[in-house]
Amino acid sequence: MAKLIYSAIASLDGYVADEDGNFDWAVPDEEVHTFINDLERPIGTYLYGRRMYETMAGWETDHTLAEQSPLMRDFAGIWRAADKVVYSKTLEAVSTARTRIERDFDPEAVRQMKALAGRDLIVGGPELAAQAFKAGLVDECHLFVAPMVVGGGKRSLPGNVRLKLELLDERRFGSGMIYLYYRTRMTR
Repeated sequence: MAKLIYSAIASLDGYVADEDGNFDWAVPDEEVHTFINDLERPIGTYLYGRRMYETMAGWETDHTLAEQSPLMRDFAGIWRAADKVVYSKTLEAVSTARTRIERDFDPEAVRQMKALAGRDLIVGGPELAAQAFKAGLVDECHLFVAPMVVGGGKRSLPGNVRLKLELLDERRFGSGMIYLYYRTRMTR
């Protein structure tokens, strides 16, 4: 069975975006981006909410991103090769290949995706991830902690969910960013 992975870059105080919606402080440097590319290379499907999808779609629709460097071209290729499922009640059409829209997040449908998938899945964006966490679907967390305190904004992890985490790996980067790799275990 494939795993569902939550992957996020967050501030030290636990936010993926500040109160103004900015996340420019979270842009990975070359060392971190190379590491992320290697982590995401085996991913078969990305699950996104509308806002995260619209942010990530640039990897296919904005060709200047891939032209910036071989590293960026590599990530664009990884992203384009994967399937994407966008959960949105308002999005009328998608702008990228290998992408479909689902109107509602159905935990049982995601369980089926995991059971049938030959490659792991990533849930991107904290609001959609919160639904997956609450349904007990998230198997692993790949958290990148940026050396930044933003004081408020969009939380990286959901409230009202209790999880026991098992630390499987960690890595410190030259930029001060830290990678934490956890296996999740729901508690009641």
